[in-house]
Amino acid sequence: MSEKQIDSEQKEDKKENSKKTEEKTLPEIKPGMTIKVHQKIIETNSKGEKKERIQIFEGMVLGIKGVGKSKTFTVRKNSFGIGVEKIFPLYSPVIAKIEIVKKAKVKKAKLFYLRNYNKKLKEEKV
Repeated sequence: MSEKQIDSEQKEDKKENSKKTEEKTLPEIKPGMTIKVHQKIIETNSKGEKKERIQIFEGMVLGIKGVGKSKTFTVRKNSFGIGVEKIFPLYSPVIAKIEIVKKAKVKKAKLFYLRNYNKKLKEEKV
């Protein structure tokens, strides 16, 4: 093999390694956890200028769906007495980071019964 071929192979290996390191390390999310999702929002004003800001959505994880890169999770919060649910793709570039606030003790994988459940869940230590 010539030196040019070896150099091009090394460059390709470096590109693959850099792509792997670019992937975000996200915490392990489970149903029943209260989390803060930091979401990037891009706004354009009347002049056409783009502004990027981060908005925090804090709520409880109701369920996780999918496998691999297509995994999504549902987060629910009560805002002024009205329930709000958002479904986030786990590996989306829109998500800046995820913080775990607290954990609740649950026995089911899907917590959709919490939509009309008035009691508090027991908390575990984080």
